[in-house]
Amino acid sequence: MLPALVAAAMAAGLGGCAAPSSTEGTIALLLPDAKTARYETFDRPFFEAGVAASGDFTVQYANADQDAAKQQQQAESALAAGVDVLVLDPVDGRAAVTIVSQANAQGVPVIAYDRFIAGGDVAYYVSFDNERVGLLQAAALVDGLALRGQSGGGILMVNGSPTDSNAAEFNSGARSVLDASGLNVLAAYDTPDWSPDKAQEWVAGQIAQRGDGIAGVYAANDGTAGGAIAALKAAGVEPLPLVTGQDAELAAIQRLVTGDQYMTVYKAIRRQAERAAEVAVALVRGEAVTAPDERDGIPTTLLEPVAVTVDDILATVVADGVWTIQDICTPDYAEACDAAGIR
Repeated sequence: MLPALVAAAMAAGLGGCAAPSSTEGTIALLLPDAKTARYETFDRPFFEAGVAASGDFTVQYANADQDAAKQQQQAESALAAGVDVLVLDPVDGRAAVTIVSQANAQGVPVIAYDRFIAGGDVAYYVSFDNERVGLLQAAALVDGLALRGQSGGGILMVNGSPTDSNAAEFNSGARSVLDASGLNVLAAYDTPDWSPDKAQEWVAGQIAQRGDGIAGVYAANDGTAGGAIAALKAAGVEPLPLVTGQDAELAAIQRLVTGDQYMTVYKAIRRQAERAAEVAVALVRGEAVTAPDERDGIPTTLLEPVAVTVDDILATVVADGVWTIQDICTPDYAEACDAAGIR
């Protein structure tokens, strides 16, 4: 079930590939993949709703399905159609420099959305403090293993896609904690395309080698966490090692409730998407944009991520209207919700 805010946005007629014809301008929104649930569930509808609230604009939307070449084609199509602003969440940050250069050549400003584009002449960057995401994940893992009496235990690192610039920042933040923690990193894996299936396959291979020596799994997002947990369950590992995540996907929140996943990181995507929409509209209108920070000389807004365990669900994702108790506590999870005090 979609959250109430998203459902309201889509009910307002914002679904489909594009909004109605505009009188003010056209904004292209290019997102990187559909495997990560947040993009279609949150980012797109919140962005479209933010643009619609600001005036009469067309949003031209495309999803690259983790294919950098496909995203290049989508960007070229958008530019050929005469879009006024390009909001780009790149599949591959390095390859995206070409898209930025092509947009600049046509006088089209580019907003780097969620992932930084190093080396491109970007008009604005809006994301989260990505190193802090990794730091929160690792700190939760360290603290949780200490409570289990496993402060010197072995962990696996299931990192994000090697083409995603954010994945390197998550890893850097996590390593800043893990390298000083006394935990033993048994092995690390950069997950192609953030694929849960590939994460599951790799973790299964590690279980075959290391058996009960795995105390925890640093998983960079909820999709890879789900893959890791599936591998651990298939192998009959008991008790389950502590597993981290990111994005507060509904499936991950339900895994927190059952105890299968230890933590996730909640990012207020609505605020991120709305800020991107505000900046895009301002750029279409030729207005000046301001930012609280900068990165490589680019005006930047970085929002604050929040660590979430089962004890934080009501105060974070439920309080913010991302997921309702009814979304989380379906019949399969009702007993676990009662035990966790989520009612």
